[in-house]
Amino acid sequence: MEEGAQAYSVQREHTPFKGRGANIAPQVRFDALRREAVDDGWVEGNQARAEEDGEAPPKTTVTVQTAKSIISSNDSPDIGFRLSMNPYYGCEHGCIYCYARPSYAYWGLSPGIDFETKLFAKANAAELLVKELSKPGYKCELIAIGMNTDCYQPVEREWKITRSLLEICAEFRQPIGLVTKSALVERDIDILAPMAAQGLAKVYLSCASLDGELVRKLEPRAAAPYKRIETMRKLAEAGIPVGILAAPLIPMLNDRDIEAVLEAAWEAGAREASYTMVRLPHELRELFKDWLARYFPMRAEHVMSLIRQSRDGRENETEFGKRMSGEGVFAELIAQRFKKACERLGFNQRKYQGCDTSLFAVPERLRPAPKVNPQLALF
Repeated sequence: MEEGAQAYSVQREHTPFKGRGANIAPQVRFDALRREAVDDGWVEGNQARAEEDGEAPPKTTVTVQTAKSIISSNDSPDIGFRLSMNPYYGCEHGCIYCYARPSYAYWGLSPGIDFETKLFAKANAAELLVKELSKPGYKCELIAIGMNTDCYQPVEREWKITRSLLEICAEFRQPIGLVTKSALVERDIDILAPMAAQGLAKVYLSCASLDGELVRKLEPRAAAPYKRIETMRKLAEAGIPVGILAAPLIPMLNDRDIEAVLEAAWEAGAREASYTMVRLPHELRELFKDWLARYFPMRAEHVMSLIRQSRDGRENETEFGKRMSGEGVFAELIAQRFKKACERLGFNQRKYQGCDTSLFAVPERLRPAPKVNPQLALF
């Protein structure tokens, strides 16, 4: 291990899994048993033999889950939407910083490699959405899709759950907002463009760096940065409102790219922009530190120091109003840079069209038949 990385040592000495973000399975916080790693020589020997035998990295599996509901709600003042839908649990993109990773602990699974290899698909999502939108008490407002895990992750090519949800929303004229790192969203332009023309759809592309080499390490199975910019261009040309989400910004890793990312997004047709600072809740701290030690050992201590400086001395902040943007000198510097770049380019200058709730209506085919008075049959 190189000097400067002693505090963030790698837990398993092996070549990182190709195409995966996490390389460890940290202790799940709800697990009653506590395990302590002891090197007895077997791990290294088994790993060497596995590499000699050409053992493949963990494969992705998808388990069908029969969900009870598909629309979730939140009351966070830090988030610009109340309702959301997530077609999948887990995410094959494998972004090492993903704040959704710790949720896997509730399932008794690892927020590490399990999160990106053991996926769950809500196969009945479209059926549930029809029922929930058809309820007499439903009050239409924007529904955000893919806020917890990416709705266009690789398995969507086969399962097409996200597309089925879009088809239902188009039929009900339900306004939606999408966030993704994937170029697969281009597949659904045929649905999104007509919805956007009615003020019913907008798409944010998440991209915090144009450095392809860095992104391959941070987000191993997500689209390359240049591809995301090209996807913005195609969506904008189709008349779909596009935004850029620079998230998360990580000190000493991708914060240098703020201006370059915004300039590329503006040129591609994006007209709204926002950002978040990296968050490290629960098991994510251990995962991120292990990742830093593997890829950036000389910078690991500096990165974590700046994160703590932006979180009032802690490695994570849960307080509303601070958790997304941080606080302190470094966080303020990021905020000022982002604001000035947006003002110079022209971002966020007009109200985003894409949330017209006045058009919502239950399709005729799903409306209950009118009740007929049986006495009329006497005449």
